[in-house]
Amino acid sequence: MKPLRSLFLAPAAALMIVTIAVPLAIICFYSLLTRGAYGGVERPWTTENYRLLFDPLYGAIFLRSFWIAAVATALCLVLGFPLALFIARSGSRKNLYLSLVILPFWTSFLIRTYAWMFLLRDTGLINTGLQAAGLIHTPLPMLYNDGAVILGLVYGYLPFTVLPLYATLERLDKSLLEAAADLGSPPWNTLFRVMLPLCAPGIRAGAILVFVPCLGTYLTSDLLGGSKTILIGNLVQNQFTAARDWPFGAAASLTLMAVAMALLFAVRRQGEELL
Repeated sequence: MKPLRSLFLAPAAALMIVTIAVPLAIICFYSLLTRGAYGGVERPWTTENYRLLFDPLYGAIFLRSFWIAAVATALCLVLGFPLALFIARSGSRKNLYLSLVILPFWTSFLIRTYAWMFLLRDTGLINTGLQAAGLIHTPLPMLYNDGAVILGLVYGYLPFTVLPLYATLERLDKSLLEAAADLGSPPWNTLFRVMLPLCAPGIRAGAILVFVPCLGTYLTSDLLGGSKTILIGNLVQNQFTAARDWPFGAAASLTLMAVAMALLFAVRRQGEELL
């Protein structure tokens, strides 16, 4: 059976090698080369691209990326948990509400981001409505800042939090909550002492599914943040396009991937220890 199993797994392994291992090896190769005079890469071999990442300028970009990704992840968890709990207790309407949660995926993420630009700009719907109601006299600066980027990330990745939380809450044994109530536990105490610990796998899964793509995002920060919000994804994208510094872009992308993998490993190890 083992040779037969290996034979069936060979196409998948070959696909993984061609689509993941080979491109990753090329990026590692480029990160150790030098930028050519007119772009591209050339020798000599160097580690200067990695040392350059310790510059305070790029360190601030990394810290800003982690801060925005962490805030967006926390907001997705805070907003997604009540929504997932509501759907899990909706009875026969569960499928309807789940369809509404995944409905935004039927539209291009780029189009949805542009829609937020039209809503948040100075002449957008929100500022126009507030001015027409007499609540403000000058447009509020709601676009091209960190708040707009966080709003776009929460809107775009909230379903990735709701779905794993719903899967956990839907399987939650309600008799445990009833037992806590029978023992005199207040609702808030039951939430924090019983429900949240039992939902820890869904919370970890939702946090990972949101934090990792938020950490490497560049489209949302580019459109909603403008030049005032430069994240790691924008840095990598600029190095491969405008700056034509492929070695430094490859080093930055590999560093980002290494940090994300380390965080994933730490979260997974912590979850295993709790079990």
